[in-house]
Amino acid sequence: MKAVITVLGKDRVGIIAGVSAALAEHHVNILDISQTILQDYFTMIMLVDIDSERLAIPELAQQLDVVGERLGVQVRVQHEEIFTAMHRI
Repeated sequence: MKAVITVLGKDRVGIIAGVSAALAEHHVNILDISQTILQDYFTMIMLVDIDSERLAIPELAQQLDVVGERLGVQVRVQHEEIFTAMHRI
C-alpha cells in the first residue's frame, strides 16, 4: 500500500534522519522523496510503500506524530488514493 507523507516545520538538523529512521523501524520503504527549504521552513514530501499486513496507516501516523513532536515539525500521512483524489483538478 502506498502513502504520501508530508513534513513541515522550522528547519533544523536531523529532520530527514529522524523521519527516515522511524520509517525504517516500521519497515516502510521510501519510494520517492522531495525536500526543500523555503526561507527558514523545511518542507518534505515522501511517497512510501507500507506493508499493510505489518502496519496500518493510522498506526504509522501515530508513530510519526511522536517523531514530529520531538523534531518540532508536523508530519501527516495519507493513503495515496486519498491524496490523489484531493488534489485532482
